[in-house]
Amino acid sequence: MPELPEVETVRKTLEALVIGKEIQDVAVHWPKMVKHPGELEQFTDALRGQRILDIGRRGKFLIFYTEDYALISHLRMEGKYGVFSADEPVDKHTHAIFKFTDGSEMRYKDVRKFGTFHLYKKGEEFKQAPLVGLGPEPFSDEFTLEGLKVNLRKTSRKVKPALLDQKVLVGLGNIYVDEALFRSKIHPERIASTLTDEEIELLHQEIVNTLSEAVKLGGSTIRSYINSQGQIGMFQLQLYAYGRQGEPCKNCGTEMEKTVVGGRGTHFCPKCQRKE
Repeated sequence: MPELPEVETVRKTLEALVIGKEIQDVAVHWPKMVKHPGELEQFTDALRGQRILDIGRRGKFLIFYTEDYALISHLRMEGKYGVFSADEPVDKHTHAIFKFTDGSEMRYKDVRKFGTFHLYKKGEEFKQAPLVGLGPEPFSDEFTLEGLKVNLRKTSRKVKPALLDQKVLVGLGNIYVDEALFRSKIHPERIASTLTDEEIELLHQEIVNTLSEAVKLGGSTIRSYINSQGQIGMFQLQLYAYGRQGEPCKNCGTEMEKTVVGGRGTHFCPKCQRKE
């Protein structure tokens, strides 16, 4: 699933391609993707004639802002955007097409059809699902050391599932949790409430550092992720933990291991990240 760095990269590339364009028509070939409003015709009618003014992001969600509406898009597992000329062939996995008055189209492709769209009047987007109740953004002033301490100290969960909870922190997924924990030398199965002040302080720093570096490099190309211009991310070349089971640890040379924590494949160094 694209995480914060990948979604931020998509946001930036789309921003350069579609800001200012007017939507002439919208075609949705998989209506189940539209979660709000309930009627597909309401969704398409509302967007006709609207101009894309800005593209925001909240965690792993893209937010397309028009004059009157906020369109929330969740890429989920395999969602991708691309901008094409209207006369270019349409891929069979393209399930939504936003047709612009200049003859170009923003197409949403999703092999597994898990992506979702929610359309609200501007100002309502953070009061409704799926954005209501989300935790702080890692790059915002709301993501404080004290706030992270409170959230980790009050739970009996293992630290990895706690960090994956989008009510604790938005945008952090499997890849970057593994990376931040490795950099912090914290075992993913440690009970979150047992972490010391020093460990939480380092973890807070490494979450921000890891995500910042990933954004600069365009995210990680794991499985089929590419950005909106067909370019791959390069952060996977910098990964210390994720996907490196059986390889030597970049810090100490010990063989990296993989286990399952909270139902997610989890990568760690048994020497650098001791469980006790």
